[in-house]
Amino acid sequence: MMTQGELAFKYEVDHQGAGMTGMGGIGTYLDLACRSGMVSSIERHVKARQGGQGWTDAKTVVSLMMLNLVGGRCVEDVNRLESDEGFCRLLGKALTQGLSRKGCRTLKKRWRKEKTRSVPSSSSVFRYLAEFHDQEQERLREPGKAFIPQPNEALKGLCKVNEDMVAFVQSNRPEPTATLDIDATLVETKKAEALFCYKGYRAYQPVNTWWAEQGLVLHTEFRDGCLRRRLGVFRRESKRSGCALIRRDTSMSC
Repeated sequence: MMTQGELAFKYEVDHQGAGMTGMGGIGTYLDLACRSGMVSSIERHVKARQGGQGWTDAKTVVSLMMLNLVGGRCVEDVNRLESDEGFCRLLGKALTQGLSRKGCRTLKKRWRKEKTRSVPSSSSVFRYLAEFHDQEQERLREPGKAFIPQPNEALKGLCKVNEDMVAFVQSNRPEPTATLDIDATLVETKKAEALFCYKGYRAYQPVNTWWAEQGLVLHTEFRDGCLRRRLGVFRRESKRSGCALIRRDTSMSC
């Protein structure tokens, strides 16, 4: 058993399995998504889902986050979540937490027919992810050269959600020092359109900013894998926010 949080669930031994979940730790993450205001932040900032029908931004984004946490390896693994009755019940509670009756009725009206799934299907997720891709930016890419496309409004919305989450953590566990590790990580791929990295294989090279004291990713940027890397260490003092120690991969400026 555990102390009651935002959602109405508890841990107990049950041998029948009806309404239970095999993902024992997922409830605490859904609880955090509610308590931190992440669900409402997604609905406020992410506008990838146009119109008033179908899956909401929050339902799709939270489902993908949970899929990542339980070890999903591809989009089709959302069916693992859909087949878990206990998880589906918790997810439904998380995304309707704090809604008025009018708000719940509005969610139901998003569906012309009776909804039979609790988690978006893989085809729906693929269509949703395409909204974060700007084809106009891709037309600016030169063959064989690294290119960093400008984020569209949907991606900017996700960044704002992350900012809200960082602010929530900092307000509940203040940390005067920020050691920021800004580094590029090679991710090998078999995709033909990927460029060769300095190690001789096709790769992408996302750049991440990690706040060591809080254990949080502050920013991430997806990049091609052919950028050169040189490391530098910088120190900056700020009377208002304390001390910031920055370890930066100078390919950030390329």
